[in-house]
Amino acid sequence: MRVIGLMSGTSYDAIDAAAADLELAGDRLVLTPLGLVSAPYEEGLRAALSAALPPAPTTLRAVCELDTRIGQAFAALAVRADRELCDGRAELIGSHGQTVYHWAGEGRAYGTLQLGQPAWIAEATGRPVVSDLRTRDIAAGGQGAPLVSVVDTLWLRGRPGVCVALNLGGIANVTVVPDGGGEPLAYDTGPGNALIDAAVRHLTDGRLDRDEDGAMAARGTVHGPLLDRLLAEPYYARPAPKTTGKELFHLPYLRAALAGLGPLPADDVVATVTELTAVTVADAVRSAGAGEVVASGGGTRNPALLAALCRALGAVPLRTSDELGLPSAAKEAYAFAVLGFLSAHGLAGTVPACTGARHPSVLGSITPGRGGLRLPPETATARAAPVRLEIRG
Repeated sequence: MRVIGLMSGTSYDAIDAAAADLELAGDRLVLTPLGLVSAPYEEGLRAALSAALPPAPTTLRAVCELDTRIGQAFAALAVRADRELCDGRAELIGSHGQTVYHWAGEGRAYGTLQLGQPAWIAEATGRPVVSDLRTRDIAAGGQGAPLVSVVDTLWLRGRPGVCVALNLGGIANVTVVPDGGGEPLAYDTGPGNALIDAAVRHLTDGRLDRDEDGAMAARGTVHGPLLDRLLAEPYYARPAPKTTGKELFHLPYLRAALAGLGPLPADDVVATVTELTAVTVADAVRSAGAGEVVASGGGTRNPALLAALCRALGAVPLRTSDELGLPSAAKEAYAFAVLGFLSAHGLAGTVPACTGARHPSVLGSITPGRGGLRLPPETATARAAPVRLEIRG
């Protein structure tokens, strides 16, 4: 089956569309990557999205407009991905949408909201769309995240020692995959790029959106008192599985930590929040007894963050998912292609040990394509849950 995965992360800077051929072969799910296309959010839409995100107040009208406009933006990129990557032969689309709120606290998740109305995608492409992929896991008592853990577990199972898959998005998350068939574990470690981006936008008066190539962090010096304040955040001490988001790690949070420290050089602030991401990720890796870390996500394009992470990890080797055949920039979009495929085949897309759910769940809601709803046939092969993910090509 030829599937497109659509994703926009907590940095909400762009939409990614990754296409793959997916097939069940015995106990394996075989993924052949077909490529990635991306499109930045149009400036006005990104500004409207930013204005509606916590801790800012918003209105139901704004939410409705965002749901429509984000859905249209996802639809436009899906059409392009079908044309450029799939030769017009895509059969299914898995859409994560844009997370605008993740309702979590006191060790559990209560709800989650992803915008990007799938009807626009189905109408524009004519293909069925699997969306709203997180809510079912929350209804089953899980955190609704990290959903990429099912891909990490299938993909990295069998590697020697304990392997940690790390995603460096707006929020950083890990999947711990032990050898010998032990139970995996997954959770959000804390901010990935969220506080870095917030600091850069604030300190440059909006002139920059991110620390391009880690230049500001590389020039700066870590400020010990600020780092200590940030590391005192109670979230880090909570047991896994756990989730967090920009509902916690946002600009007012950083400004509260800066209060009373006096004026600090902008580069030092950025260096410090970069170090925060590295230290909290490394703490998670050490607690897992990991033998290697396989990183992906936008943070892998920040040399200062990777350098800080290498220092914090010490002897634990750090590599990117590209080295294992899965492009780091596209990994999450491929993950949502896989989740859409699993749902279309009636297969669970969660690992309860990773999300904290009571049981595995088939995820999402399906919006029919132009030709109605035609799911894959219920064959014995199609109903057998895969135990390994193989990357080809």
